[in-house]
Amino acid sequence: MVDSMSALARAADWPAPGNVHAWVSGRDGGVSRGAFSTLNVAGHVGDEPYSVAENRRRLAAALNLPGEPNWLTQVHGRRVVDLDEPWSGPADGAVSGRSGVVCAVLTADCLPVLLAARDGSRVGIAHAGWRGLAAGILEAVVAAMKIPQRELLVWLGPAIGPAAYEVGDDVHAAFVDADAEASAAFRPNARGRWQADLYALARMRLRRLGVTSIHGGGACTWSEPERYFSHRREAPCGRMASLIWLA
Repeated sequence: MVDSMSALARAADWPAPGNVHAWVSGRDGGVSRGAFSTLNVAGHVGDEPYSVAENRRRLAAALNLPGEPNWLTQVHGRRVVDLDEPWSGPADGAVSGRSGVVCAVLTADCLPVLLAARDGSRVGIAHAGWRGLAAGILEAVVAAMKIPQRELLVWLGPAIGPAAYEVGDDVHAAFVDADAEASAAFRPNARGRWQADLYALARMRLRRLGVTSIHGGGACTWSEPERYFSHRREAPCGRMASLIWLA
């Protein structure tokens, strides 16, 4: 059993059952250099392959992972794969009901969303940037869990906060044109653009699905450079990993 905070990652702070392990890595404790300093675990951002492999090895050792994480090819879509069955191709969400299967997403401003059944029988994860949220990634991963919504626990990992996340009319319209209530997650700014709250958008969609136990949220990857990578602040940059599995 690892502590709630290791040198390389922090545990999700939520009332999940004891057999559910959920963590998010930080940016320190690795070997990457420059823009990827130091614990980049993404292989698609231009970092040295050796460094990525060593960072992943260190993270796996620190968390005593039961196996290699299932790294997804993320495309800001709504496809969710069941890791207990053969799968391939791009996806932005994953679910599993087997012990030792590690679900994972990579983020550096987008919102990682972790899910667990109250009885510890199933877990899931989603990569939810604004495009994924608008496309329905949360609706898709909740459906893939195959658990009554009121029996689900959800944790919202670190994402860019509303004070830092400026977007244009296209992003505003993607949500508000489909759902007028989504306007509450946007605040106009002095530059004629919008400050968007990914956490609020996610909570709205989850509650509409009937999910009531929602935890986390409130971090800001952009404003905490000592802790998190942020694509908006420093692209190109590394990525954090959010991980969840059943013991």
